[in-house]
Amino acid sequence: MAAKRRLPIVLKVLLAVLLVGIVTVGSYVAYLQVNYTRISDGIAIENTGAANSEVAASLKPANTYTVMTYNIGFGAYTPDFTFFMDHGTGKDGTQTQGEHAKATSKESVLATTKGATEVAAAVADGSPADFMFFQEVDEDSTRSYHVNQRSLLTDAFPTMESFYAENFHSGFLAYPFHDMFGRVRAGMLTLSDANAQAVRRSYPIDEAFPTRYTDLDRCFCVLRIPVEGGRELVLINNHMSAYDEGGVIRKQQFDLLCSVLAKEYAAGNYVIAGGDWNHALCGSQDIYETDEITPDWLAIFDENELPDGFDVVRAQNLEDVATCRGGSVPYELGKSYRVTVDGFVVSDNVNATATNVDTGFAYSDHNPVLLSFKLEQ
Repeated sequence: MAAKRRLPIVLKVLLAVLLVGIVTVGSYVAYLQVNYTRISDGIAIENTGAANSEVAASLKPANTYTVMTYNIGFGAYTPDFTFFMDHGTGKDGTQTQGEHAKATSKESVLATTKGATEVAAAVADGSPADFMFFQEVDEDSTRSYHVNQRSLLTDAFPTMESFYAENFHSGFLAYPFHDMFGRVRAGMLTLSDANAQAVRRSYPIDEAFPTRYTDLDRCFCVLRIPVEGGRELVLINNHMSAYDEGGVIRKQQFDLLCSVLAKEYAAGNYVIAGGDWNHALCGSQDIYETDEITPDWLAIFDENELPDGFDVVRAQNLEDVATCRGGSVPYELGKSYRVTVDGFVVSDNVNATATNVDTGFAYSDHNPVLLSFKLEQ
């Protein structure tokens, strides 16, 4: 009889535990939903950097200018840092997966941000580029110990105009359980040595459950700069989706960007789009020495899908220097997977050359790319 009486008690305990679990999960999903928003398309971005009087009023077609793109990886990626969402496969079949969601320490974030800033400050023959695109810049995030990378970068270049487009804003993300991502406020920072106006354009994203709570609010920043003679230079700071199974979302994003490129070119403007494409550029997916096979997350950039009048600028040293390394294992030259996903697409009224800048992935899982360009008269 005692055993029969204990059975209902066990069932009651199990039901209570199940109920608590359901309430907990439901409450957390409700919390994420309350904190879920999408930033509207076409919002003007305020200049929070130098006053307009301190920068060039317009550009001259006779002059040569430079623009740099650099994904600083929210200050987490020292060479030994691995990222939990990155998976790899060795040529011998060995499976690998990264470990961390957060940087290893606040001191590490400060050190890598300082290092990336110093690289940017000397990227163009010892000087900063005239225009700079940064991606994965945290403003107030758990994963980077609330280091304000936006302020650190803006303060380092006080004579430049500054435009910040937020593209990652989430409630506290309680995953992975061993190293929770936490709350994220991050975006793309664009700096300009010329008087500019900027607009944030929203990309299509995967809004399925639960991806919409954990993925970025992807966007691109469109900078408009007057050029003597009446035309404009249109600079686009771009960061497309990764981890997009089937490539459906990336295709939608690419189509939107191409429509903007074509419209600006048809208006007679000079157009340069740069950043982290999360696509292998210029056939770079298999040109670097590695012990790993090409990862599943990598898409291949098809230049034939660009609008008429546009081309990818192939870096002069592409075969020697990659711009991105795999994050499933600590970085080791010749063993870790490498590819070039960062670079520039330009209209044919822009004469340009590009160089991949070799930092040895000391401060990020990306290397910067420098574009030198001249506008045709």
